[in-house]
Amino acid sequence: MSSSSLFSGLWIPLVTPFTADDRVDHAALAALVRDLAGRGVAGFVPCGSTGEAAALTADEQLAVLDTTLAAAGGLPVLMGVGGYRLQGVRAQLQAVCTRPVAGVLVAAPYYIRPSQEGLLTWFRTLADASPVPLVLYDIPYRTGVELRLETLLALAAHPRIQAVKDCGGDAGKTAALVADGRLAVLAGEDAQIFGSVALGASGAIASSAHRHTERFVHVIERLQAGALAEARALWQPLLPWVQAVFGEPNPGPIKALLAEAEQMEDRLRAPMTPASAALRQRLRALEDGLLSRP
Repeated sequence: MSSSSLFSGLWIPLVTPFTADDRVDHAALAALVRDLAGRGVAGFVPCGSTGEAAALTADEQLAVLDTTLAAAGGLPVLMGVGGYRLQGVRAQLQAVCTRPVAGVLVAAPYYIRPSQEGLLTWFRTLADASPVPLVLYDIPYRTGVELRLETLLALAAHPRIQAVKDCGGDAGKTAALVADGRLAVLAGEDAQIFGSVALGASGAIASSAHRHTERFVHVIERLQAGALAEARALWQPLLPWVQAVFGEPNPGPIKALLAEAEQMEDRLRAPMTPASAALRQRLRALEDGLLSRP
C-alpha cells in the first residue's frame, strides 16, 4: 500500500481513559475504539499528545497500544513515539514494533531545540531502526523547533519516512509538501482540516473528531471528491465547535464531552485539569446545535 493511500482519511488520536484510582481504563478505551471504528475512520493514533502519553509509563503505553490493536477491527494503528534521548526513543520504537502497527508517529525531540542538521540525524536514525513507516510530527509549539520545508523534503528521500502530521501552521509549506508529493500530508490542527485537504492534503489526525465523527469523515470525503460546496456546508457549522474544543488545553474538553456521553470518566493526569464549567456549558450548546442538524 502506498503512503498516500495508507495515510489518508480521518485518523483519531485517542484519549486515554483513566479510572477513579488513576489506572488506565482499558474497558472504556476498547469500547471507544470499537465505537469509532464503525463510524468511517481510517485508523487510530494511541499515545499522542491527546492520549497524555507523557504522563504514561512505558508499560502503560504498550498496554494502551495492545488494547487499541485488539479493538480496532483490523483498522491501522499509528503509535505515538517520542522523547528527547535518541537511544531511549529508539528502544521505545523497537518495543512498539514487536506489535502489528502500521507505523509510528515521531516528533522532534522536545526541549533540546536542535539544529536542522540535528533533526535530520534524529529522524534518519529512527527511520533506519524502524521496520515500519515513520510519520513525522511537525508541531513546533510543543517541541520548540520547526521542521523547515527543506528539512522535510530531505527526509522525504528516506524510504520509510512516508507522511507528516502537519501542525506547523504554514499554508505555504503545506502546499509545497502536497505539490512535492512524496510525503502524505495529514492535517494536525483541527481548525485547518478544510483548508489543508482543499489544498490536497490526504487527510487529518483530529482530536475533536472523537465526537461528530461521521461529519468529519464526510467533510474529507467531499473535499477529496471535489464537492467543495457540499464540504463547506458540512464544515461551517463544525468550525465554532472545533474552536471551542480547543478553548482549554487538550484533551480536557474532549474528555468532558465523552464523560457526559457516559463513555468514560472525566479524569486526567496532573498537571492536566478538567474543562471548566463555563467551557462545558458552551460546548453543550454547540453540541446541541450540531445534533439538531441533519
